[in-house]
Formats: sequence, structure tokens, C-alpha cells
Amino acid sequence: MFNFLIIIAALVLDRWLGEPARWHPLVGFGRFAQRVEHALYGQHDTQRRWRGTLAVLIVVTPVIAVAVVLGTSTWHAVTDIFLLYLVIGWRSLEDHAQRVLLALDQHDLNAARVAVGMIVSRDTRALSTQDISTATVESVLENGNDALFGALFWFLILGAPGAVTYRLINTLDAMWGYKNTRYLHFGWAAARLDDALNYVPARLTALAYSLAGDVRAGFACWRRQGGSWKSPNAGPVMAAGAGSLGVTLGGTAIYHGIAQSRPALGLGRAACASDISGALKLLRRALVGWLATIALVIQLRYFYVQY
Repeated sequence: MFNFLIIIAALVLDRWLGEPARWHPLVGFGRFAQRVEHALYGQHDTQRRWRGTLAVLIVVTPVIAVAVVLGTSTWHAVTDIFLLYLVIGWRSLEDHAQRVLLALDQHDLNAARVAVGMIVSRDTRALSTQDISTATVESVLENGNDALFGALFWFLILGAPGAVTYRLINTLDAMWGYKNTRYLHFGWAAARLDDALNYVPARLTALAYSLAGDVRAGFACWRRQGGSWKSPNAGPVMAAGAGSLGVTLGGTAIYHGIAQSRPALGLGRAACASDISGALKLLRRALVGWLATIALVIQLRYFYVQY
């Protein structure tokens, strides 16, 4: 029950304060990672792979060590709440999605393109209203796992150090996990670690999305389409979410000037602006499901120990 209360406190703090406007630790971590990348980036593929692995260890280990030390302090409950609050991005994700929705409602396509560009890695300069809506819904669904459910899962498994480790690896994957010339080998370790750490949380998130909307369609799309996506974890999450919402995601998107054809996820009509609100509501219902399940498991465990 103690960890459940910490989760509730961190979520309340996130809703109240949102993401720190200045001096966010993850921003500082990203800058440190960039410096390490510039210092270690090798000349050959084999060299880049082991140097990329070394870079992950260099940037992640000190932060994890600090989290472990804080977890042994007298005030560990307070530090656990604060650390979990820092690695959760629920309010931030909603704020970004709402900015896109507001711009679309005001028919300000340029502002919507700028806003969606803050949460996706694809080129946004020529996106249509439908493209922007699709990109935003995809981001809400995928980042719901990355910025919320994954962190909660690893907090329950390994405490604050587990949540911090997960979020740091997730951040490095977002920086180095591209399959392009520069990062194919240097980002190999970060991408593989992120895949491993996300395997279980992603499928629990897909389960929660399916149960929070159109259950039959969510499970069907997860089963049939989840494995077709380029990411083994984002595929199940977005397929289940799209099916649960009754919309189709995927299609052609431009990354770094190159058009990529992506398989369709979900079913029904193409996503529109109103589906951004639908995706945010689905995320909230899924979170309620997670919290109810956690509370139930803790209660059952308590009764088992007592009797």
C-alpha cells in the first residue's frame, strides 16, 4: 500500500505542477548525453556499437547511483515521490496534445504543425489537418506507455531507481535509437535496452487500452496488427489504442526528408481532430484501470499474508 500511495502522490504532483519549466533533470541529462556522444562517437560500425554501449553506461550509471542512495535515506518516501514525479510525463503529454487540438479548432494549420512537431519526430511542415490529427493520436497512445505506464510499472518492480532507469533509457532511445546512418550502430544498445524494458509494460498498456474502449476491436487489432509495426512495443500499444478508439492510424510519414510507408493500425475512419480528445480520455480510463488493478493486487496480497 505504501508504494500505491507514493504513485498517487506523484500523479497528483504531476497534475498540479506539470513538467518543470526550467532546470528539468531530463533536459540536463539529454545535454550530458549529447556531450558524451560527441566525445565517444567512433569512425567505424563495430567501434560505434561498443562505444554506444559505453556511452549508455557512462550517462546512466551516475544517475541510477544517486537514485539508489536517495532510496536509502531517512526521507526516502519524499524522494521517491519526487523522482517518480520527475519521470512521469502525463500532464506534459496532455498539454502538448491540447495545444495541437486548440490550433486545429482555431483553423491555424501552421500553429498546429509547430505544436505537433514538439511531440513527434517526423517532418511536420507540410502536414494536413488529418495528418496532424493522426500524428497526435499516435503520440498520445505511444507516449502514454513511455511517459506514464512504463515508469509506473518499473516503480512497482524496482522502486524509484527502476523508474529512473526506465525513463533514462527511454530518453536515450529517443535520442539515439534511429535506424539511420549515424545511429544504427551507436544507438544499438540504447534501442535494445529500451525494447527489453518496454516489453511487458507495452503489452499491459495495450491490454488497458483495449479494456478502456471498444474491447473486441482493441484486442483484434492488437492481435492482427501489433507485430507489423517497426517497433515491437509501439505496435501493440498503438494497434490496441486505435482499435479501441475505432480509428485508423499509420500511413505514409516523412522522417528526415524520406517518405516512409507505415502499415495501417486500427480500423474504421481516419483520425480527425476530435480523436485527440478521445485518445486523451482513453489514456485516463486506462490509468484508472491500472490504479484499480494495483490497489486490488495489493489488497489481495495483504489478505493472503494475513490469512
